[in-house]
Formats: sequence, C-alpha cells, structure tokens
Amino acid sequence: MQAPPDEPLDEVDEIAAEEGALRVDIITAPEDEGLRLDRALARHLPELSRTRLQALITEGRLAREGVAVTNGSAKITAGTHFTLDLPPPEAAEPVAQDIPLVIVYEDDHLIVVDKPAGLVVHPAPGNADGTLVNALLHHCGASLSGIGGVRRPGIVHRLDKDTSGLLVVAKNDRAHKRLAAQFADHGRTGPLERAYVAFVWGTPELPSGTVDVALARHSTSREKIAVRREGRFAITHWSRLASFEDEQGRPIAAMVECQLETGRTHQIRVHMAHIGHALIGDALYGSSQRTRATRLGPQTRAMVEGFGRQALHAARLGFEHPATGEFLLFESELPPDLQALEQALASGR
Repeated sequence: MQAPPDEPLDEVDEIAAEEGALRVDIITAPEDEGLRLDRALARHLPELSRTRLQALITEGRLAREGVAVTNGSAKITAGTHFTLDLPPPEAAEPVAQDIPLVIVYEDDHLIVVDKPAGLVVHPAPGNADGTLVNALLHHCGASLSGIGGVRRPGIVHRLDKDTSGLLVVAKNDRAHKRLAAQFADHGRTGPLERAYVAFVWGTPELPSGTVDVALARHSTSREKIAVRREGRFAITHWSRLASFEDEQGRPIAAMVECQLETGRTHQIRVHMAHIGHALIGDALYGSSQRTRATRLGPQTRAMVEGFGRQALHAARLGFEHPATGEFLLFESELPPDLQALEQALASGR
C-alpha cells in the first residue's frame, strides 16, 4: 500500500484529509477479471475483511478512476485504477465534558435534549470532543447505554451539526434496543413521530406533497448525498406553513413542515432541493438559489445572506416510552435565530 504525494485538497478529497487517514491505490490484475469488486479488493488488501471493505464502499470511500463507487458486487475488469480512503484509527473513548444541555425530559431510561445548532452529536474526525456525547457523559455518568458503541453511547438517532432541535438518548441497553427499533420502523407500524420546520427558497404551489426519490452518496463529492436511482428509498412528506414575498409582492420563500417516513442522511435538505425549494442557509445544497436574496429588502437580505446554517429545526418528537409503553410527545419552539429569520422574511424590509 502506498499513500499518495501531498497535493492540494478540494471538496472531493475531504475524507482523505482526515488526520491519520491513508489513501490506497489499487490497479486490478488479469486474475481479477470478472470478479466481484469486493472480492478483488480483498485479494489486494488481505489485511481487510470483505465485510470491512463493503462498509468502506458503502461509506463512499472507494473511487474508480476518480468517480465514487457504491456497488461492491459489480464485476470488474483488469487494469482498472481504484483509490480507497482508509479512515484514521478510532480514537479513545470520549471523555466527559461539562457542556451545558437543554434537557426537555429525563428519567431512568432516557433523556430528551433540545440540541442547539453547531453542536455535533458524537465524536468523529475533525470533532474529537466538544460533542453532545461528551456533554451527556458528564451529565449521566456511567449510566449511558453502550450498545451504540463506545463513541456513540446511547445515541439512537442523529441531527446534523447545524440542525437544531429535539433528540432522544437511551440511558440503558434495554431502552436503546426498543427506541432503536422504533426509529428503524420510522412510524410505519408504530407511534413514532418526527417533524421538522424548514425555511426554503420559493413557495410551493401546492399546500402539501410528498418527495419519494432514492438517495445515495454523491458520485464525486463524498460529503454530499444525491438523488440516485440505485440509492436507498427515501420518503419525505411536507406541508406549507407560511409564505413570504419579496419587495414586489412576488412569492420568494416559505416555511414548511417536513415529516420523515425514512431517516436518510441529509434527507430533508436533499429532497427539498430536488423539488426546487432548497433550505435557506444551506451552503451544501442551496448555493444555486442564493441569488434570490437580491430580491429581498436590504434588512432581510442582510439577515438571509448572513444566516450561518441550514434553516432546519427538529420541532416535534413523539415515541413510545421503552419501559412504560406510554406515548411521549415533545415540541420545541424555533430557536432565536430562526425566529429572527421568520420575522425578517415576514417584514420584507
């Protein structure tokens, strides 16, 4: 295995930029002809199991001639150049840190927190500490469930770093298993309810709708998710809560509620962008719609252009208590930055 020479890194190379990561080059040999991709890779990298290789492929860490590959069962041809980005070794167990938490509910089995924007849920490359997990370890001590792994103790579901709102964490293994089952079912047969409030560019013509398109890792930019026919199915139900106009009285933005029937990475952000209503402040998926801000009044334009995150808030969370069976429902008001954004859009100034 040979690491590549140092070179400028761009968005596509973000995984390779992880501290301690290694990029491996593989050129398939004549004896690899016709083999499954994961089998051929296992021949060249005997120190990695096929299961591990399949996981790395699913994570978008393998590229063929510079294009991401996500299908480990594909047949390959000899002489093909692959690059595999091996993540850095797992760091030690996260440590407890005294980070303030907004606790909505807590008992012996679980804790519900209202996560602020900017707080990462669990340690990861680039965010070794200062996360929600570090804060929970300080608050809960040794009671946190370990079923999610040492780096994600008690974590049942996640929110993006810059998404605010409600999140439930298990405090023992039994609670973790039962909550995880509810989230895996996504409310299809049980009472789970998850609703988000988003501020989007443009005003949907219909009062409500459903986005039902599959999602997978982007073919070239590994930090992004894209609509791809071969991806995992994903369903988002949305409804329009309010509409906003520009200085000429033309529709320019809307506040929508999104309910998830699946829970894919970046699902709401990608689905809303797909139907032409990218989230305000979403630098990853909404950059093409930023020019709409020029139609706003000077004060509102300044607010929108300076908004430092995707305008998304996990506003409602309901689930069956893992021990008592009682249905618990929690609601979170918009945080101050989203309240200010709503007021600015409503004023039109």
